[in-house]
Amino acid sequence: MTETYETCLVDVADYVATVTINLPPVNAQNGKFREEITRIFDNLGQRPDVRAIVLTGEGKLFSAGADLKDRPDPSVPGAYTTHGRKVREGFNCVMECEKPVIAALNGGAIGAGCVLALCCDIIVAADDAYLSMTEVDYVLAGGVAHVRRHFGESDARLMIYTARRITGQELLRMRVASVSVPREELMETALGIARQIASKSPLAVRAAKKSFVVTENQPLQEGYKFEQSQTAMLATTSDFKEAQAAFREKRKPTF
Repeated sequence: MTETYETCLVDVADYVATVTINLPPVNAQNGKFREEITRIFDNLGQRPDVRAIVLTGEGKLFSAGADLKDRPDPSVPGAYTTHGRKVREGFNCVMECEKPVIAALNGGAIGAGCVLALCCDIIVAADDAYLSMTEVDYVLAGGVAHVRRHFGESDARLMIYTARRITGQELLRMRVASVSVPREELMETALGIARQIASKSPLAVRAAKKSFVVTENQPLQEGYKFEQSQTAMLATTSDFKEAQAAFREKRKPTF
């Protein structure tokens, strides 16, 4: 089943949703995109027929970043405040989505495109795809906090200060991407990971993602206490009973 939006294509099959950014020629993010991607991920996060999501771009780029023609007027009071809020929500909806999101980097992810990729749970990159933060080239700022979540300090500063491109194999070496494959293998690799996630207990996967989101900035003891609360909650569910029965009966569980 394929759903068409003005800025994205959404396909759902076998509990996996594929969201394709479709803003030719370079998938630059504008206000309409931010509004739609927020709505899309809020929807997919609640749909029972979706257990994992793959996010990719149409064409040669994942996303060239923010559409520079769609900037707020600094002379209008509150314009940047409103714009900034909408930009943040366009990223937060991916991080906060209840389902795991896999970025399939089909090409360059630049600026806001890089941040969007870094908001995903797992990054799978084509060998010739790249991440780049070009804000210093355009006298802009932003993205440091998101880059810092994934890159070591020296690599993060190198990336931000130089605006250089970091390609798939380098991303793998830096432990930013989990996989780097030839471009022709990208989507099947990403979808394979999504299908593997989709075969697990939806409730357990959802609890795991919630734990990642909630505990990211918590001290160890508080974080682990929260995780234990998730385990206690799961112990009362039908998925838990099915997993226990499957273990006893030496078969694969059905969720």
